Amino acid sequence: MSKNVYILGIESSCDETAAAVVKNGREVLSNIVASQVVIHRKFGGVVPEIASRKHIENILPVIDEALRQAGVSMAEIDAVAVTYGPGLVGALLVGLSAAKALAWANDKPLIGVNHLEGHVFANFLNDKDLEPPFMALVVSGGHTALLKVVDYNNFELLGQTRDDAAGEAFDKIARVMGLQYPGGPEIEKLAAEGNPRAIDFPRALLKEEYQFSFSGLKSAVINYLHNEQQAGREVDKADVAASFQEAIIDVLVQKSVHALQKTGLKKIVLAGGVSANKHLQTALAEAAGRIGACLVHPTPILCTDNAVMIACRGYFMYQNGERSPLDLNAVPSLKLG
Repeated sequence: MSKNVYILGIESSCDETAAAVVKNGREVLSNIVASQVVIHRKFGGVVPEIASRKHIENILPVIDEALRQAGVSMAEIDAVAVTYGPGLVGALLVGLSAAKALAWANDKPLIGVNHLEGHVFANFLNDKDLEPPFMALVVSGGHTALLKVVDYNNFELLGQTRDDAAGEAFDKIARVMGLQYPGGPEIEKLAAEGNPRAIDFPRALLKEEYQFSFSGLKSAVINYLHNEQQAGREVDKADVAASFQEAIIDVLVQKSVHALQKTGLKKIVLAGGVSANKHLQTALAEAAGRIGACLVHPTPILCTDNAVMIACRGYFMYQNGERSPLDLNAVPSLKLG
């Protein structure tokens, strides 16, 4: 009988301090997240220096609680997996430093995990039957990309955003409209009351196969709001939210379906914070279904930043013989694969 493999995952790339223990890559034994949303809400977004300081306060209690809830000791952990990028460099350094110290002190392998690959692997924890190959649409506050997952350790980046990510656009427009941070859920909630075809906002780069751009859309919405205000006309914020959201989702869905058709893959997974958007889930599932493909997406708690996904990705890297040096550095921005 093969030995069980226990991976301790650590995540601190932005404003969530998280630790988790995953058994054999698919079984979640603990998932601890210390959120800073309330702290950063008053500023309308994440303040990097504040985030780093809170990570320092939270990192050790969060790791201790993850081990306690999992019912395992560091002696039983086979490897320590940690996010090393992309993300806020100060925030990354806190989790990375803790992981390196634990790995060194306990003579355990260190495995540096790409944060975006981690988001993709959250789907393996939600769908126990999921196996590569498949298409992945990564949509978060800092990234929008289409990724072909060839197998557990080989990925092909098909395309990504040339400027702003979809999640960043959601947060910026929410702030302009006076909605609280994080903006994505607030836009989605308001959009449910509006007409998604009320305003014809632009859909950029539709003729570019796998490239995304949302800066123009963001500017178009801001200009619309300013023009209406200057003209003295009352703005229906629900219609603006619905039309804005529809413009983003149209682009995401069209490019995802095109990628499925070009590659011949029959399964697509959603990954990243924006994957929690119900309208995106529904639209992509329906569009994929029309061409004989299906959609997999994480549960809400695994859409946002967490350490479960890092531990899961770390497990497959561990099984593949991948190890990181103890002088591994944080990388604020890096490409997939």
